[in-house]
Amino acid sequence: MISKAASNTVALVSWATVAVLVFDGFLSGILSVFFLPTYLGSVQFPISAVLGGIANVALILAARKVSDRPVWVASPLVGWFVAVLACMLGGPGGDVLLLADWRTMLLIIAGAGPAGVLLFMFRMKAITAHVHADPHPAARPRSSSESTVR
Repeated sequence: MISKAASNTVALVSWATVAVLVFDGFLSGILSVFFLPTYLGSVQFPISAVLGGIANVALILAARKVSDRPVWVASPLVGWFVAVLACMLGGPGGDVLLLADWRTMLLIIAGAGPAGVLLFMFRMKAITAHVHADPHPAARPRSSSESTVR
């Protein structure tokens, strides 16, 4: 049996780890935006969109190791979205980091798509495990005292 102090310590470490993962998601979003307009020779080569998606999947898998709560598991992706949305807003001089072009759409789809699919798979697995655990919760044999004639 784990003592209350040890349980509180484990909860605090879990919370701190998730907070670091959210910050890592935020940094991943910032770096994905900064390296989005890269070129390979004279051709646009937005590899940071794909690398952002890989980083988001890794962050979600790390958050899944720490907690089973869906809100905590999805929080690194929320940090990534906050960073990308903050880069879409204009700065004090009206400057924006993300323009309305195909690279921005690629960043959002490739950055959040695989992580969103992974979160969806985790959620569906949890729902089906719950259903398979007790497929008919209302269908139980009634005792003779419960059966009444109406």
